[in-house]
Amino acid sequence: MATLEALQAKIKKLQAQAEAIASKKSTVALESIRELMAKHNLSTADIDAHLGRKKRGRPSLKSAGVQTKGVAKYIDPKTGATWTGHGRAPAWIANVKDRNKYLVAGAARAAVTRVAVKRGPGNGQPKGPQPAKYRHPETGATWSGRGPAPAWLAGEKDRSKFLVDGANVAGLNGVARKKTAGRKAGRPARA
Repeated sequence: MATLEALQAKIKKLQAQAEAIASKKSTVALESIRELMAKHNLSTADIDAHLGRKKRGRPSLKSAGVQTKGVAKYIDPKTGATWTGHGRAPAWIANVKDRNKYLVAGAARAAVTRVAVKRGPGNGQPKGPQPAKYRHPETGATWSGRGPAPAWLAGEKDRSKFLVDGANVAGLNGVARKKTAGRKAGRPARA
Protein backbone atom coordinates (compact mmCIF):
# COMPACT_ATOMS: atom_id res chain seq x y z
CA MET A 1 0.00 0.00 0.00
CA ALA A 2 1.33 3.45 -0.97
CA THR A 3 2.03 6.05 1.65
CA LEU A 4 0.78 9.62 1.59
CA GLU A 5 4.27 11.00 0.96
CA ALA A 6 4.80 8.63 -1.97
CA LEU A 7 1.49 9.65 -3.57
CA GLN A 8 2.28 13.36 -3.11
CA ALA A 9 5.70 12.88 -4.71
CA LYS A 10 4.07 11.06 -7.63
CA ILE A 11 1.51 13.90 -8.03
CA LYS A 12 4.32 16.50 -8.11
CA LYS A 13 6.20 14.47 -10.74
CA LEU A 14 3.06 14.14 -12.91
CA GLN A 15 2.30 17.88 -12.57
CA ALA A 16 5.83 18.74 -13.68
CA GLN A 17 5.44 16.44 -16.71
CA ALA A 18 2.08 18.04 -17.59
CA GLU A 19 3.58 21.54 -17.36
CA ALA A 20 6.49 20.50 -19.60
CA ILE A 21 4.12 19.08 -22.25
CA ALA A 22 1.92 22.21 -22.16
CA SER A 23 4.98 24.45 -22.46
CA LYS A 24 6.28 22.45 -25.42
CA LYS A 25 2.89 22.63 -27.20
CA SER A 26 2.60 26.39 -26.66
CA THR A 27 6.17 26.89 -27.90
CA VAL A 28 5.38 24.94 -31.08
CA ALA A 29 2.17 26.97 -31.61
CA LEU A 30 3.99 30.29 -31.10
CA GLU A 31 6.75 29.26 -33.54
CA SER A 32 4.18 28.41 -36.21
CA ILE A 33 2.42 31.74 -35.65
CA ARG A 34 5.76 33.60 -35.98
CA GLU A 35 6.51 31.72 -39.22
CA LEU A 36 3.09 32.62 -40.67
CA MET A 37 3.48 36.27 -39.65
CA ALA A 38 6.95 36.44 -41.22
CA LYS A 39 5.78 34.65 -44.37
CA HIS A 40 2.91 37.13 -44.88
CA ASN A 41 4.85 40.16 -43.54
CA LEU A 42 2.38 40.82 -40.69
CA SER A 43 2.80 42.49 -37.31
CA THR A 44 0.66 42.46 -34.18
CA ALA A 45 -0.61 45.94 -35.14
CA ASP A 46 -1.95 44.48 -38.40
CA ILE A 47 -3.83 41.82 -36.45
CA ASP A 48 -5.29 44.42 -34.06
CA ALA A 49 -6.35 46.63 -36.97
CA HIS A 50 -7.98 43.71 -38.76
CA LEU A 51 -9.92 42.63 -35.68
CA GLY A 52 -10.97 46.24 -35.00
CA ARG A 53 -12.66 46.51 -38.43
CA LYS A 54 -14.66 43.33 -37.87
CA LYS A 55 -16.26 44.57 -34.65
CA ARG A 56 -19.80 45.83 -34.89
CA GLY A 57 -21.70 48.26 -32.74
CA ARG A 58 -20.50 51.21 -30.75
CA PRO A 59 -17.00 51.21 -29.28
CA SER A 60 -16.77 50.63 -25.55
CA LEU A 61 -16.09 53.48 -23.16
CA LYS A 62 -12.75 51.97 -22.14
CA SER A 63 -11.53 51.82 -25.75
CA ALA A 64 -12.44 55.51 -26.13
CA GLY A 65 -10.32 56.38 -23.10
CA VAL A 66 -13.26 57.31 -20.88
CA GLN A 67 -12.98 56.59 -17.17
CA THR A 68 -15.58 53.93 -16.34
CA LYS A 69 -15.19 53.91 -12.57
CA GLY A 70 -17.20 56.52 -10.69
CA VAL A 71 -15.64 59.30 -8.68
CA ALA A 72 -15.67 58.69 -4.94
CA LYS A 73 -18.43 60.60 -3.19
CA TYR A 74 -18.13 59.14 0.33
CA ILE A 75 -15.03 58.19 2.31
CA ASP A 76 -14.64 56.21 5.54
CA PRO A 77 -12.43 58.31 7.85
CA LYS A 78 -11.21 55.23 9.74
CA THR A 79 -10.11 52.99 6.86
CA GLY A 80 -9.97 55.38 3.90
CA ALA A 81 -12.36 53.17 1.92
CA THR A 82 -14.46 55.06 -0.64
CA TRP A 83 -17.88 54.65 -2.24
CA THR A 84 -19.33 56.38 -5.31
CA GLY A 85 -22.88 56.46 -4.00
CA HIS A 86 -24.07 54.03 -6.66
CA GLY A 87 -24.92 50.41 -6.07
CA ARG A 88 -25.17 48.68 -2.73
CA ALA A 89 -23.81 50.71 0.16
CA PRO A 90 -20.78 49.27 1.98
CA ALA A 91 -21.20 48.17 5.59
CA TRP A 92 -19.42 51.22 7.04
CA ILE A 93 -22.11 53.58 5.65
CA ALA A 94 -25.11 51.32 5.05
CA ASN A 95 -26.96 52.08 8.32
CA VAL A 96 -25.91 55.73 8.68
CA LYS A 97 -28.87 58.14 8.64
CA ASP A 98 -26.91 61.34 7.85
CA ARG A 99 -24.18 60.58 5.32
CA ASN A 100 -23.01 64.21 5.09
CA LYS A 101 -20.12 63.63 7.52
CA TYR A 102 -18.74 60.97 5.14
CA LEU A 103 -18.85 63.19 2.03
CA VAL A 104 -15.65 63.79 0.12
CA ALA A 105 -14.81 67.53 0.06
CA GLY A 106 -15.82 68.14 -3.59
CA ALA A 107 -19.02 66.12 -3.32
CA ALA A 108 -20.48 68.20 -0.47
CA ARG A 109 -21.83 70.95 -2.75
CA ALA A 110 -23.49 68.49 -5.14
CA ALA A 111 -25.22 66.67 -2.28
CA VAL A 112 -26.63 69.88 -0.83
CA THR A 113 -27.94 70.92 -4.26
CA ARG A 114 -29.56 67.56 -4.81
CA VAL A 115 -31.33 67.68 -1.47
CA ALA A 116 -32.70 71.16 -2.21
CA VAL A 117 -34.09 70.04 -5.60
CA LYS A 118 -35.60 66.82 -4.27
CA ARG A 119 -39.38 66.68 -4.59
CA GLY A 120 -42.07 64.56 -2.99
CA PRO A 121 -42.26 60.80 -3.43
CA GLY A 122 -42.79 59.52 -7.00
CA ASN A 123 -46.22 59.90 -8.49
CA GLY A 124 -48.09 59.27 -5.27
CA GLN A 125 -48.58 55.54 -5.85
CA PRO A 126 -47.23 53.40 -3.00
CA LYS A 127 -45.21 50.32 -3.91
CA GLY A 128 -45.79 46.77 -2.79
CA PRO A 129 -48.85 45.09 -1.28
CA GLN A 130 -51.59 47.43 -0.07
CA PRO A 131 -54.10 46.99 2.76
CA ALA A 132 -57.53 45.72 1.81
CA LYS A 133 -60.16 48.37 1.06
CA TYR A 134 -62.99 46.07 0.03
CA ARG A 135 -64.19 42.76 1.48
CA HIS A 136 -66.79 40.37 0.10
CA PRO A 137 -69.23 39.71 2.98
CA GLU A 138 -69.94 36.09 2.04
CA THR A 139 -66.55 34.73 0.96
CA GLY A 140 -64.26 37.08 2.89
CA ALA A 141 -62.24 37.79 -0.27
CA THR A 142 -60.50 41.18 -0.24
CA TRP A 143 -59.28 43.73 -2.80
CA SER A 144 -56.93 46.67 -2.25
CA GLY A 145 -58.50 48.90 -4.89
CA ARG A 146 -55.49 48.62 -7.20
CA GLY A 147 -55.51 46.70 -10.44
CA PRO A 148 -58.56 45.17 -12.09
CA ALA A 149 -61.54 44.76 -9.81
CA PRO A 150 -62.48 41.17 -8.91
CA ALA A 151 -65.62 39.69 -10.44
CA TRP A 152 -67.66 40.03 -7.25
CA LEU A 153 -67.04 43.81 -7.26
CA ALA A 154 -66.63 44.70 -10.92
CA GLY A 155 -70.36 44.86 -11.71
CA GLU A 156 -71.36 46.75 -8.57
CA LYS A 157 -72.48 50.36 -8.95
CA ASP A 158 -72.23 51.12 -5.25
CA ARG A 159 -68.99 49.72 -3.87
CA SER A 160 -69.43 51.44 -0.50
CA LYS A 161 -71.25 48.46 1.00
CA PHE A 162 -68.09 46.38 0.46
CA LEU A 163 -65.73 48.90 2.13
CA VAL A 164 -63.66 47.64 5.01
CA ASP A 165 -64.09 49.76 8.16
CA GLY A 166 -61.62 52.66 8.12
CA ALA A 167 -60.59 52.11 4.48
CA ASN A 168 -59.46 55.17 2.55
CA VAL A 169 -61.27 55.62 -0.75
CA ALA A 170 -59.11 58.48 -1.97
CA GLY A 171 -57.48 56.16 -4.51
CA LEU A 172 -60.66 56.08 -6.61
CA ASN A 173 -60.23 59.65 -7.93
CA GLY A 174 -63.12 60.77 -5.75
CA VAL A 175 -65.76 58.95 -7.86
CA ALA A 176 -66.93 56.60 -5.11
CA ARG A 177 -66.81 59.38 -2.52
CA LYS A 178 -69.03 61.65 -4.64
CA LYS A 179 -71.56 58.90 -5.27
CA THR A 180 -71.72 57.79 -1.65
CA ALA A 181 -71.69 61.34 -0.29
CA GLY A 182 -74.65 62.25 -2.54
CA ARG A 183 -76.66 59.25 -1.38
CA LYS A 184 -75.96 59.89 2.25
CA ALA A 185 -77.18 63.47 1.93
CA GLY A 186 -80.45 62.24 0.47
CA ARG A 187 -79.59 63.19 -3.10
CA PRO A 188 -79.56 60.66 -5.92
CA ALA A 189 -76.17 59.77 -7.37
CA ARG A 190 -75.25 61.14 -10.78
CA ALA A 191 -74.50 58.67 -13.51
